[in-house]
Amino acid sequence: MVVYMDVINAVLALFRPRFSFMRGQLLSAFAVILLASSQNLTPAYADSDANTDRIRITVLGDSLVAGYGLPPGVSFPDRLEIALQEAGFDITVVNAGLSGDTTAGGLARLDWSLADGPAAVIIVLGGNDMLRGIDPASTRANLDAMIARLKQRNVTVMLAGMLASRNLGQDYVTAFDGLYPALVQKHDIDFYPFFLEGVALDPALNLPDGLHPNAAGIDEIVRRILPSVTTMLDHIIG
Repeated sequence: MVVYMDVINAVLALFRPRFSFMRGQLLSAFAVILLASSQNLTPAYADSDANTDRIRITVLGDSLVAGYGLPPGVSFPDRLEIALQEAGFDITVVNAGLSGDTTAGGLARLDWSLADGPAAVIIVLGGNDMLRGIDPASTRANLDAMIARLKQRNVTVMLAGMLASRNLGQDYVTAFDGLYPALVQKHDIDFYPFFLEGVALDPALNLPDGLHPNAAGIDEIVRRILPSVTTMLDHIIG
């Protein structure tokens, strides 16, 4: 996977700066093409577990999900699966994270990400939209379309919220922070208000870049979100 991402980023580097706004969409498109050709049309993040009776949760997201800067087996989906199994759930958690992805990219690859037939999808997207200053109205529209499409397929949805950097101005902060609870209210879906709760801005829980959780940070995220995920699963299992 790392090799393919290097190829993708090298190709994107050829584009002039004025096309930078397209990077998220291009990244998703190149990833799908390269990963499909290398895996005989099997999704790169498809679970290899032969037990098809297990309930599957797909985590659709960006580098926070993909496991940027972390060794294998330490990503959020990896650690969430272990925590859920320890809690007594026979669960497979599929990693559908793509570093650098935006909500537009997530929407573009949504169908591809559902190849494993998940019972539930946790959406962790929007952080890159915010970092690029994308209009919150566009972010909301993309997430809205994703949620609607998932509900049409009878897939349970949990939306993990993000918060805008306070240096972007009050108008932007208000619009961005508010779009997540507004979508939850509209669609009546499960909600975890801030994915990085208890981890953001804590040097001990983040990589040196200050943006991505380290292994301890991932474990803290899992610890905090686990009750919300188990409640969602209780509703699915009945």
